[in-house]
Amino acid sequence: MAKQINIKKGLNISLQGEAVRETVVASVASLYAVTPTDFHGLTPKVVVREGDAVQAGTPLVIDKYLPEINFVSPVSGTVKSVVRGEKRKLLNVIVEADGKNTFVEFPVRDPKNMSADEVKESLLQSGLWPFIKRRPYDVIAHPAHAPKAIYIKGFDTAPLAPDYAFCLKGMGKEIQTAVDAIGKLTSGKVYLSVPAKDAAKELLDVNGVELCTVSGPHPAGNLGVIINHTDPINKGETVWCVNALDLVFIGRFFLTGKVDFTAPVAVTGPMVITPAYYRCKRGICLSALFEGNVYKEQPLRYINGNALTGTQVQKDGFLDFYSSQVTVLHEGTNVDELLGWVMPRFNMFSTSRTYFLSGLLRKLNPAKKYDADTRILGGERALIMSGEYDKVFPMDIYPERLLRACLVKDLEEMEALGIYEVVPEDFALCEYVCTSKIEVQKAIRESLDLLKSENGDE
Repeated sequence: MAKQINIKKGLNISLQGEAVRETVVASVASLYAVTPTDFHGLTPKVVVREGDAVQAGTPLVIDKYLPEINFVSPVSGTVKSVVRGEKRKLLNVIVEADGKNTFVEFPVRDPKNMSADEVKESLLQSGLWPFIKRRPYDVIAHPAHAPKAIYIKGFDTAPLAPDYAFCLKGMGKEIQTAVDAIGKLTSGKVYLSVPAKDAAKELLDVNGVELCTVSGPHPAGNLGVIINHTDPINKGETVWCVNALDLVFIGRFFLTGKVDFTAPVAVTGPMVITPAYYRCKRGICLSALFEGNVYKEQPLRYINGNALTGTQVQKDGFLDFYSSQVTVLHEGTNVDELLGWVMPRFNMFSTSRTYFLSGLLRKLNPAKKYDADTRILGGERALIMSGEYDKVFPMDIYPERLLRACLVKDLEEMEALGIYEVVPEDFALCEYVCTSKIEVQKAIRESLDLLKSENGDE
């Protein structure tokens, strides 16, 4: 029987530019990249040179301290450039596609007939292991460690998030194969979160998992909420997390012996002319998705991911390894407002009563969608313990007290208040409603890194 989780705290942010449920083939792109900054905590080492011929699945980068973890080329072609920044920081390994789409051939095997070590070795060699992340610390799972449980994210409630039922349609065999594989990696349970309504049939039919049916506003789709309501993480414990959209790549690999990162990507946001699902490979140059598809009359911000937790990228940057969504917003730098916050602001989405007319209209018309920009409308100031975070934070944790402990680097207080359970995205709404304009997600990330270093955790 599925576990029912109903959360009441949270906030749904309705933005314009939701992707229509139709698949468009992305424009032909010649450049693809592996971007080491996609993998937090990675110390990358390049294992190819400019001019080398590669196939889809050929290792381009390895982890210097865990060399068994490969980061592979998404396409066949030639290594065009190894791009470095300040202090020789590795930014990109760019591959120019040859259009032949040839693959490194791996043996086709049924995970049910494989041992845990064999499954692990296959995922490491193929470059699929980085899809498995661990908590605490929100980094790539350590191959030598065993988790007490594995959690699969089966839906997303972030602004303009992709529809999993649409993206996973017809992928039931791949998903089941992937679940059979990752289920070998733990002696504990494999939890799968699904929404109370409109869940993907392919996920509901999966065997070997414990379903968690979740209802409520964002962040109902975050795995942190599921973990907090099922089996919270204590110090010294580890769980692994996987996105259901990434299970397709894992299942496809075991079924075909090929590393194929082709999947629908939701191109969203109020500044997108044709918001839709574009079928392409992870690592694609984003100009193939944006060229001729965005409004150019305003300064724009391009985001890998959603508007709350995504990372800013240039128009000619590359699709994130973990992203199944890109968002385009206008910066708002050229917006002039008469009298500033004093005006009623009928079209301003706000959780504050300052714009009471906007809030009233939102209650009268919950389906209304907003054209948001990236302005934060103020500067950072002292943290005020006002309880505003509690209204949007559905976990059994005191978010303001935890943030305060993070800001002053009180390690014992962080541990006591449950930092091992959370990742930065769990605090995205707290950052959104924060009247102190504190970069909450950044503070949580820095604190997790500090704890990881202090605990000597690899």
